[in-house]
Amino acid sequence: MSSVRSRVPLAALAALLLLAVPAAAEEDYVKAHYTKYEFLIPMRDGVRLFTAVYVPKDRSLTYPIMLNRTPYGVAPYGADAYRSELGPSPPFSRDGFVFAYQDVRGRYMSEGEYVNVRPVRPIKTDAAEIDESSDAYDTIDWLVKNVGGNNGRVGQWGISYPGFYTTMGMIGAHPALKASSPQAPIADWFAGDDWHHNGALFLAHAFNFMSGFGHPRPEPVKRYATHSYMYNDKPDGYAFFLDLGPLSNVDARYFKGDVAFWNEMMGHPNYDDWWKARDVRPHLKDVKPAVLNVGGWYDAENLFGPLETYRAVEAANPGTTNVLVMGPWLHGGWAGGDGAALGPIAFNSDTAAYYRENIEFPFFRSILKGGDQDSRHFPEARVFETGTNQWREFDAWPPEAAKPKSLFLAAGGRVSFSPPEPDAGPPYDEYVSDPAKPVPFIDAISNRMTADYMIQDQRFAARRPDVLVYQTEPLAEDLTLVGPIQVKLNVSTSGTDSDWIVKLVDVFPDDFAGKTVDDEPLASFQGLVRGDVIRGRFRDGLSNPQPFQPGQPTAVNFTMRDVAHTFRSGHRVMVQIQSTWFPLVDRNPQKFVDIAAAAPEDFQKAVQRVFRDASAPSRLEVLELPR
Repeated sequence: MSSVRSRVPLAALAALLLLAVPAAAEEDYVKAHYTKYEFLIPMRDGVRLFTAVYVPKDRSLTYPIMLNRTPYGVAPYGADAYRSELGPSPPFSRDGFVFAYQDVRGRYMSEGEYVNVRPVRPIKTDAAEIDESSDAYDTIDWLVKNVGGNNGRVGQWGISYPGFYTTMGMIGAHPALKASSPQAPIADWFAGDDWHHNGALFLAHAFNFMSGFGHPRPEPVKRYATHSYMYNDKPDGYAFFLDLGPLSNVDARYFKGDVAFWNEMMGHPNYDDWWKARDVRPHLKDVKPAVLNVGGWYDAENLFGPLETYRAVEAANPGTTNVLVMGPWLHGGWAGGDGAALGPIAFNSDTAAYYRENIEFPFFRSILKGGDQDSRHFPEARVFETGTNQWREFDAWPPEAAKPKSLFLAAGGRVSFSPPEPDAGPPYDEYVSDPAKPVPFIDAISNRMTADYMIQDQRFAARRPDVLVYQTEPLAEDLTLVGPIQVKLNVSTSGTDSDWIVKLVDVFPDDFAGKTVDDEPLASFQGLVRGDVIRGRFRDGLSNPQPFQPGQPTAVNFTMRDVAHTFRSGHRVMVQIQSTWFPLVDRNPQKFVDIAAAAPEDFQKAVQRVFRDASAPSRLEVLELPR
């Protein structure tokens, strides 16, 4: 797979990246140089976790252990069945490590009960009180003591859910754990990862993932039954989810009580103690292993996780090696392929191959094979700057040289870098949001959260009457934005609840000569740089839902995730604002009700206003990096 193009379903992409079968030559190399063992490793409460361990046949040296804990299975099962490749990338197996792959508690061939993002138990008074941190500790302790030929140093890595388990391993870490790389990890499933962004449900993603992953596993198995729904009656995802109606129909029509976590989510519509217990960030204290946080600027699932994990470790562990790498990738896109393009955009370099060879492998090798005096000269932040398509290194993230700048929404559909002045016309722009005809999140709708939607052309949305569009004049010089984006809106709605979606867009010149990777013209292309949503009821905090007073101007503020992007001279900066983003985000009835229990008659049109006068300016507060 040389690059990921077009509209690749995320589940299929994850399978390709995490469970791919490389060439036979790679498998032959593993068999020739490693011996495979399978163990049931006992945890402190007596539950045994299935672990496949690959040990170098050359015993003239000792080797570090690379650990990967996963809920997705460690196939192939059987002592004579070998993985096609080992470690995060081929250089690891060539250099020599012990590789351990483990089914987490309650998944595939491991014993015990599975719990989604099992909460941390910071205080454990007896052996029965376990969490994923204690399971990682007990696993490492057993491996170091029982697997011959290891040098007593361990590294852990994982992408997505395995990234969450890597983060868990950092909490109260075993002394042998020296290096950890949480890659696209889950940090908080209500604030920004996977299922919710600022309290708004990411419907297509949650439905599709839980339809397969969420069914129970009563006993150890090597293969799960397939439960995914194929939408044979409506392959158009927009039509499928619109006809699905209120959220209560998901369980009634499809899951039928068999997907416990879906119903648990529906039973916790606000950021209550149940959700807070699943937020890993408060527990990232006294982290001892060196940490390599990895994420993709276009990761539709877990852009929040790596950035927030980096920030939490950085804030609470000033003496810990803690570095950040962000590239132009979708979910897991750094693990396979060359990373030379995404969707319609070419990056003109093999970004993923560069990461694997020049960042990830040297990080682990230096720490795990360099001894106590290992060389830890890692840049604090290595990020790929889109627009100019180049890697940048910084001593801090966001870079200390970045300066605040505001993008004000102005009359006439303009974005201004200066505060608005009094205007004789109406101090607002308005549109009608209709849940029966929601704005699609991408031009051609599949029945899944399309993996590369975060880089796609937004012209289809800009042409709708229920999307407000503001833009600058063509830029006279390059404009580089870095770090998070603070959205500061002053709005009103004729309803009592509303979603607010804000998109930052790079508009290419009308006479731009470049082409997409499919040889289509990029002239007038409106490339999404960053977009996100807040469920308006949570404007005063995710734990404090409040209705809107109809027609009353109200401040709605939220943070969009970080960027590192240069708008080139001649391009325009565009801001789009809307209230539906379907079926990426479930439909807000625009009435302050429990959305999980909303009835069809609760869904109503609403007149939305965005204020932009001097007394109530709406704006995006960004950080500009001087060129």
